[in-house]
Amino acid sequence: MKRFILLIFIIFLSYSSYSLASNIIAYIDMEQILNNSNVGKKAVADLENNHKKKIQNFKKVEENLKKKERDIISQKNILSNEEYEKKINNLRIEVRNYRNDRKKSLDTLTEKRIEISQKFLKKINPLIAEYAKEKSISLIIQKKNIVMGKTELDITSEIMDLIDKKIKKID
Repeated sequence: MKRFILLIFIIFLSYSSYSLASNIIAYIDMEQILNNSNVGKKAVADLENNHKKKIQNFKKVEENLKKKERDIISQKNILSNEEYEKKINNLRIEVRNYRNDRKKSLDTLTEKRIEISQKFLKKINPLIAEYAKEKSISLIIQKKNIVMGKTELDITSEIMDLIDKKIKKID
């Protein structure tokens, strides 16, 4: 993918080299904008708080399951084989349910992160387009797709200021 983008970029430059003075190219660091803009910080912090709460709940459940396991093992000599096997099987079912719940929770968190990123991009794209039109920028590239570029072409901080002024929250 990176090679394809680089190839397109090279073709674009060679095709338009005669009118390069009228075409302005810039790049932007989307990760920095998501992590450092006010609205991005709030979204990331909400996700992290949610994740920490779920991790704490999972730790409590794990401790509870370990305690049950210790209790069952300590009762091994007291219980009949059938009762012991029954309790072990019940514990295995609880552990399996716990693992499934944890996996679902982590999958949901990943989906939510993707959803928030997409909503964030939908909100900032018009602002970036407006900025590009205002400054007569022909092409804006993500920084992660650039091998080397002048720092003067980086418009990340300007876009971040614009986002902080115009966007207050992500739905």
